[in-house]
Amino acid sequence: AETRDSQTLLADLTELAAELEADAASSLYRFGASRAYDGIVSERLEALDEESVQGYDTWAGFLQRRMAPAMRTCRSVEERQANLSRKLTRATTLLRTWVDVDVEKQNRDLLASMNNRARLQLRLQQTVEGLSVAAVSYYVVGLIGYVAKGASSFGHAFPPEVVTAASVPVAILLVWWGVRRVRRMHSEPAKHPGE
Repeated sequence: AETRDSQTLLADLTELAAELEADAASSLYRFGASRAYDGIVSERLEALDEESVQGYDTWAGFLQRRMAPAMRTCRSVEERQANLSRKLTRATTLLRTWVDVDVEKQNRDLLASMNNRARLQLRLQQTVEGLSVAAVSYYVVGLIGYVAKGASSFGHAFPPEVVTAASVPVAILLVWWGVRRVRRMHSEPAKHPGE
């Protein structure tokens, strides 16, 4: 929820920055035209080379008192827009970094969870393999016991109980080796013809 709020805030800040840039571009054109007009008026007034008359304002003085505050206002608004644009850019960058860090944290937590699940699956697989070895060994030893009982009726020298008991470690070892071999075959990447 916090990431969504941050992303919403980031979208709002980005939209504000875009609006500010559009407004600044529009007013920058007008302010540029005003500066050019002020320059033209100043040049023309200098070209007039007027002389002051006692008790009367010169055209240059009259226009200077009226145009100078307007030009200072234009410069002030232009500077404020540029300053606000810089601040919005910094805030957007900071918030974007915050969102990126938050997303990275979520990704890290997700990877840790996936890693934990994989570890649990491996332990479960190893447990199942161990139980499989025990179950298959039990059945193999049982079959060997039946064969030993059948062989004893034909006069076999070893009692069936001894043959069955002796076959237990051999059966467990062979079944374990077989399961391990099958697991290795499945874990190796498949080789394609022509490699």
